[in-house]
Amino acid sequence: MYLLGIDVGSSSVKASILNGETGDIAGSSYYPKSEMTILAGKSGWAEQEPGLWWENLKLAIREACSLAKVSGQNILSIGISYQMHGLVVVDKHQNVLRPSIIWCDSRATEIGNKAFSEIGSEACLSTLLNSPGNFTASKLKWVKDNEPALFDKIDKIMLPGDYIAMLLTGEIRTTASGLSEGMFWDFRKNGLSDLVLDYYGFRKEVIPELTDTFGIQGYVTAGVAAELGLKAGIPVTYRAGDQPNNALSLNVLNPGEIAATAGTSGVVYGVSGNVKYDPQSRVNTFAHVNHSNEAIRLGVLLCINGTGILNSWMNKNIGNKNFSYEQMNELAGNIPIGSEGLSVLPFGNGAERVLGNRNIGSQICGLDFNRHSQGHLFRAAQEGIVFSFRYGMDILRGIGIDAKVIRAGKANMFLSQVFRETLANVSGVSIELYNTDGAAGAARGAGVGSGYYSSFTEAFSGLKKLESVEPDQNKKQQIDDSYQLWEDNLKKYVS
Repeated sequence: MYLLGIDVGSSSVKASILNGETGDIAGSSYYPKSEMTILAGKSGWAEQEPGLWWENLKLAIREACSLAKVSGQNILSIGISYQMHGLVVVDKHQNVLRPSIIWCDSRATEIGNKAFSEIGSEACLSTLLNSPGNFTASKLKWVKDNEPALFDKIDKIMLPGDYIAMLLTGEIRTTASGLSEGMFWDFRKNGLSDLVLDYYGFRKEVIPELTDTFGIQGYVTAGVAAELGLKAGIPVTYRAGDQPNNALSLNVLNPGEIAATAGTSGVVYGVSGNVKYDPQSRVNTFAHVNHSNEAIRLGVLLCINGTGILNSWMNKNIGNKNFSYEQMNELAGNIPIGSEGLSVLPFGNGAERVLGNRNIGSQICGLDFNRHSQGHLFRAAQEGIVFSFRYGMDILRGIGIDAKVIRAGKANMFLSQVFRETLANVSGVSIELYNTDGAAGAARGAGVGSGYYSSFTEAFSGLKKLESVEPDQNKKQQIDDSYQLWEDNLKKYVS
């Protein structure tokens, strides 16, 4: 039997067909083949037409089924992953009222900051585990303040994944994990946050009905089935935001397990079994996919903005585009640990939450014109990114997440031996690399939610580990000294 995983990103929409028995991806596709349009009417704005996600989803599903040589009639269930923090608003006829304000839109930042100040930091952090910040609730308040006539027409608000589920099934529902990413979830009472609703002046009725992350969330309607080439009545049995879903795709479900990504930006997402928060609000905390009243599972996310974008900058400006990334990795590998005293602070892509929302810019420290080469800069950049991960992981440790394993897809920066070995050595834990992605994770989630898999263990039995990287105790002192030098340089800019 086959499971369909959908991943709605801001660049593309991906669909993957998973063979439930073998755990292999039978076929996968994404649309558009170039990046989806993001509307930026003003500086700091980022919007997308929700209908665009749907049109690209239709194309991706049909192509994935064709490549897999699988009839849409043989799909057992559907799982959805989606870009987090977006706002979709519909009227009582399920008509979209305006473009979605997506995750990277910053227009509501000051609204969230004002709420944090007026509600009180302790009240926010102890109940929401976050500042209201630039999340979905604050974006809705922006609509209320700036588009009052449109706001009055709103029947329901949704996250992007809720919208796709609505189109598939006709049902408007959401999850606790989704509400937590929007700052609508009260962790103290494990329910809807009256604190946020009352402060922003929202009616409870705009919040969709709650459904479980795993389980029957609705059935594909006959009309939509014909449109997508699927069978009517297929259940949607899983939905989650992209970062919790990425962790799921890597079988990161238990306290001490960490999922990492290192694309344009870098993310470290750790699972905690305790309701704790960072008093400085340098990380974001959400209900993880397997969170429940009986078994607390929180996903704590830290983001480093300047990750792959730093490596790209090195390629263009230091390498003059003369090197492939593989060649850059080889040159970096010829340089000793610590880059002979050269340190790079990778914080050149805007304000960093992990640094208390400071924008300190990137810094190259200790450059010696007589000793350092392109290879030194390439290695120091990769070490600097890894050291920023370690810096963030120390924050996670402070709220109870003591890493036991780090899992990642073997892609982007994790293709570099220098990068993955440095991370293993500076963190002191094993790095496990897999060939998986968000759409594959959503398909496995659908298998759990439909009962096709009896447990997470069974669902991930087909997940193939590509490589393990163990810490090298013989290099511990060198890497510790290098990290200390890097941290000393950072302290010059962040007290």
